Amino acid sequence: MSWDNLINEFKYYLKVERSLSNNTIEAYVRDVNKLSQFSTADNIKLKNVSRQIIQLFIADLNKQSISARSQARIISSIKSFFKYLIMEDYIENDPSKLIQNPKIGLKLPDVLTINEIDSIISLIDLSSKQGERNRTIIETLYSCGLRVSELINLKISDVKFIEKYIKVTGKGNKERLAPIGSKCLKYLSIYINEVRIHINIKKGHQDIIFLNNRGSKLSREMIFTIVKALVKKSTINKNVSPHTFRHSFATHLIEGGADLRAVQEMLGHESITTTEIYTHLDKDYLRSNLMQFHPRS
Repeated sequence: MSWDNLINEFKYYLKVERSLSNNTIEAYVRDVNKLSQFSTADNIKLKNVSRQIIQLFIADLNKQSISARSQARIISSIKSFFKYLIMEDYIENDPSKLIQNPKIGLKLPDVLTINEIDSIISLIDLSSKQGERNRTIIETLYSCGLRVSELINLKISDVKFIEKYIKVTGKGNKERLAPIGSKCLKYLSIYINEVRIHINIKKGHQDIIFLNNRGSKLSREMIFTIVKALVKKSTINKNVSPHTFRHSFATHLIEGGADLRAVQEMLGHESITTTEIYTHLDKDYLRSNLMQFHPRS
C-alpha cells in the first residue's frame, strides 16, 4: 500500500466515478502529494499517518506562509483522499476526521466597472493579427460569464446565432445553455467568418473557436497573458485576471436586479451558496455609494 499507488487509484476514482475536470483532479493530487512528501521525508508509511502527523503537516504549511484559504483547500483534498481510502477498505480509521479547516474571511474578488471593461476592449489594436480574436475573447468572457477552461474549449457548433445562446461545457463535463448578447454575437461572427477562415487549422481543432497562430486551441496561459497585457496598458489599478470578467458579469447582473437562481444557472454553479458571494459584492457596492453620496456619511 504505497503512497504513489493509492494516489493514482484516487486520481482514477476522481476521473471515472466523480467525473471531475482535469484541472480539479490535478489540484486534488497536488495537495495530497504535499502530505505524501511530508510523510515520506520522515519515513512515515500511509497506514501510519495519524491525526498528530496531519497536524504537524499543517504546522509546516504555516511555516511556509501558505495562506489560510490555500490551507483550507489542501485539508479538504486530504479529507477526500482519506474518505476514499475508508470507502475502499484500505484503512479502518480516518486520521483527518477531526482536523478543522482554518477560519477564512469572505474574500471578495475585484470587479471591473462597465467603463473599465470598455476601456480594456478599446486598448486592443484591431489592425494587429490577433486584434479581432482578442476583442472577441474579452467580450465573450464578460458577456457570458465563462470560466477560462470553458472559453478555450468553446466550439463553433456550440454557438446558436439565431437563438442567441451558447452551449457551455463546464466543470465535470456538465452542459448548460448561456444567453449571449448581440454585441458578442457580432464579434464572434466577424472573427469566425472574416479572420478565422484564413488560418491553417490543425486536424482535430476545426470546430474550436479561438485558435493560436499555428491553428491550435489556445492554452489557459495564453488567455491570462492576453488579459494581463491589456490591463498593463490601462490605468486600472486592480488585480485583473480572466476570471475577473466572470465576477463582473455576475455582479453587474445582480446589481441590475437579476434573480439569484438565474445567475446561478448562467454561471453553472452547482450550489446557490457559491453564487451568493455576489450578493455580498452588491451590498459592498451599495455601501460604497452610500459613503460617497449620502450627506451624513
